[in-house]
Amino acid sequence: MESIKFAVLEGDQTGQELLEQALRVVDPGVVGLGIETIRFDLSLENRRATGNGIVHEAAAALKQYGLGIKAATITPETANDVGSPNAILREEIGGKVIVRTGRRLPGIVPVGGVSAPISVVRMAVDDAYNAHEWREGDGLKEIAYRTEHISRETCSMVAEFSFHHARKMGARVFGGPKYTVSPVYEGLLKEELDAAHSRHPDVRYEPQLIDATYALLLTRGTEPLVIPSLNRDGDCLSDLVLALYGSIAGSESILLAFDDDLVPDVVMTEAPHGTAPALFGKNIANPLAMILAAASMLSYAKSPSAGQASRAIYEAALECVHEGSRTTDLGGSATTSEFTDAVIRRVRSKLEAWQSLGDAPR
Repeated sequence: MESIKFAVLEGDQTGQELLEQALRVVDPGVVGLGIETIRFDLSLENRRATGNGIVHEAAAALKQYGLGIKAATITPETANDVGSPNAILREEIGGKVIVRTGRRLPGIVPVGGVSAPISVVRMAVDDAYNAHEWREGDGLKEIAYRTEHISRETCSMVAEFSFHHARKMGARVFGGPKYTVSPVYEGLLKEELDAAHSRHPDVRYEPQLIDATYALLLTRGTEPLVIPSLNRDGDCLSDLVLALYGSIAGSESILLAFDDDLVPDVVMTEAPHGTAPALFGKNIANPLAMILAAASMLSYAKSPSAGQASRAIYEAALECVHEGSRTTDLGGSATTSEFTDAVIRRVRSKLEAWQSLGDAPR
């Protein structure tokens, strides 16, 4: 039996409950893999107790094992608290790219006729979220300032991954920054996108300004698209894209760090949503995104068996939605654990059938 080792970053409230459901799906008895997990308690309470020391330990484990899955965590609002663990994790593992893919959920009517998958490939660092901010003046004369930066290295990684991802999806690289208004700052990403296209001329490429990208999504959603973006643009865009398919809980979020050859060498997956405190302890939250996060993580393991398990989980989860096993946010009545149970049954069935046929899909 092949063995996969990965870091498990525990979280808060409903985020932690959904993580436990995802781990049920990748249990060795379900996927037929030797699974070894190294767990880190990133709950707000423990981050405060350790002064974020536990976050640094988790980052070191991610770098060591190359794979990890994270639950949603609480980011306190006060300035002198522990802050967001995501910022620390991204910096310490060298995470440069975040990928979120909206896809049609079987039986769920999308918005505006969107049907094909849309991936948003955004910067994970720099831009508005690392800006220095200050104010000067008083009253109506007060002026707020901020300084932002992006690097050519990060732009290159976003661009190169976008074209690789588009080839894998059979998609068009579509959209981009507002380079006409900001030729120096945002134009840096446009330059790297153009350069990546010259290296990958077989991949369809249609640059658009970010405002036109938003406007065109409802008319271009019948073909697969990969949208490269700046950090803040991508943060906003990915929430919109996922909502087009009926639920933000219908997709995983992937943080990637790369080696010198732009090959992913550290992968951390999670759900794109937060801790959902209103659903905590009620067993009604949708675990789909966390289950897909587990499937995505396995797809990056260097193991054919892990790849087969990943495919089985993706198919099983979406088939469950198609056949009506849905939580309340998708118009169904299944509880969190009931949906997970249904996915587990299908994963086992698929892997058994593929083994019998000797023809497991890659």
